[in-house]
Amino acid sequence: MRVLFVNRSTVLVELADLDEVLAFHASLVSTPLNDVGEIVPAAQTLLLRFDPARWTRQMLVEALSQRDLAATSRTRGALVEIPMRYDGEDLVEVARLCGLSIEEVIRRHGASEFTVAFCGFSPGFGYLVGGDPVLQVPRRSTPRTTVPKGSVALGGMYCGVYPQASPGGWQLIGTTSMSMWDPARESPAILAPGTRVKFVDRESTRIVETTTKENTFARPSLEVTTAALPALVQDLGRPGHAAIGVTVSGALDREALQTANAAAGNPPDLAALEIAFGNFSLKCSDEVVIACAGAPTPITITRASGEIFQAAMHESICLRSGDSVKLGYPTQGVRTYLSVRGGIDVPQTLGSSSRDVLAALGPPPVVKGSILPIGRAAQAPMRSPVTAQAAQALPKAGDEVMLDIFVGPRADWFTEDALQRLCGQAWRVTPQSNRVGLRLHGEKTLTRQRTDELPSEGMTSGAIQVPHDGQPVLLLADHPVTGGYPVIAVVAEHHLDLAGQIPPSATIRFRVIER
Repeated sequence: MRVLFVNRSTVLVELADLDEVLAFHASLVSTPLNDVGEIVPAAQTLLLRFDPARWTRQMLVEALSQRDLAATSRTRGALVEIPMRYDGEDLVEVARLCGLSIEEVIRRHGASEFTVAFCGFSPGFGYLVGGDPVLQVPRRSTPRTTVPKGSVALGGMYCGVYPQASPGGWQLIGTTSMSMWDPARESPAILAPGTRVKFVDRESTRIVETTTKENTFARPSLEVTTAALPALVQDLGRPGHAAIGVTVSGALDREALQTANAAAGNPPDLAALEIAFGNFSLKCSDEVVIACAGAPTPITITRASGEIFQAAMHESICLRSGDSVKLGYPTQGVRTYLSVRGGIDVPQTLGSSSRDVLAALGPPPVVKGSILPIGRAAQAPMRSPVTAQAAQALPKAGDEVMLDIFVGPRADWFTEDALQRLCGQAWRVTPQSNRVGLRLHGEKTLTRQRTDELPSEGMTSGAIQVPHDGQPVLLLADHPVTGGYPVIAVVAEHHLDLAGQIPPSATIRFRVIER
């Protein structure tokens, strides 16, 4: 066992093989450590989040090294039978690659008992292991842009079922009508780490589907009249679901969200609008109180009577029926948070109203014509004086931003000069950046000393992944739960909000604060 530190509240536990990962995960689930929270199992690692006020590094390493895996390594999870049809587009190619007949591929696959090693890629997608080794086939040389929902596929040592339509490069051997993921169920994911799986060559089993309730808006109070870009409903996210392939998501600038909520008279975690690059307007059908924080933007109020005036950031703004509010373009930063007293009352998924753009979870993007319902006004008193808060200076296009980083956990995959290049040059934020991550471009690329593929492992916000082209990607709130590119460094937690406000064409310099 090797413990690699990711940041001050996260470690990556590297183990010998998948069997040891499954045993270690079972041990931590059956006998948890106090104040060690979310666990993200992967092919050869476990990502653990812990409370740094409770654990020092040495204490945590000692506690982990004392785990007795013998008692849990033989634990068997629940068995799930998945009815399927062997009608996949790649079934003939799989038979050719394996040197078998189609009938023998079907027989061997159906005779195998799989185990969910870990979840990732998308909510409810389980990486299944334990199948017949003869059926291990390479991924497609060219991934499909869309793989249909319910596709059963093989890729390397894994088997999987696509919970929803998505891009994918695995070999398709069949389909199932069983829903792998449904947020309306009490347990949204059919598969979780440790679950045993058998594929049954039949569709006679009646599959009872639950239908996710549409995110219809009720009790209209605000109507979107202008939206240059879709806005997103965000709160503080949905922690605790990484094991089923769901990341935390939530507001990219958490402090700004909480500041807007405070100014509107709300508790800090109520859902608000995250508006990127401004040019957004609303019309009221009731009396409401709103407030804005984050990227500073001109706020123009037009009363129903025709009176027009300017309002301020961090200020409670009282609106009446027929009034309109328009946000201009931000003078710095990217994302402005508009909170309304009572919060935006939309259905929750896994305890959160946040929109996760990568996983397509949460309420739909807010566009022109959207009607937003407002919840009951919070009972918490307004914090005062909110308007006296000094706004943090945010970067503009062309500015240079300094972000603190921790080295690792996979810095040893890179050449000696790669870390010097990471910190020694400016990295431009490209227009391809979004809530999943900031795609960066530097004059000199980061080179690896290891060219083999990194088995998928848990990711965290702030991780700086380096794909094969050597141009890093700084992961943000909607990052995938697991990833297969090595992480050379991780942005410190105190700079994550700032990272979410860096616009394209700004540049970033990284500063190591701890190795």
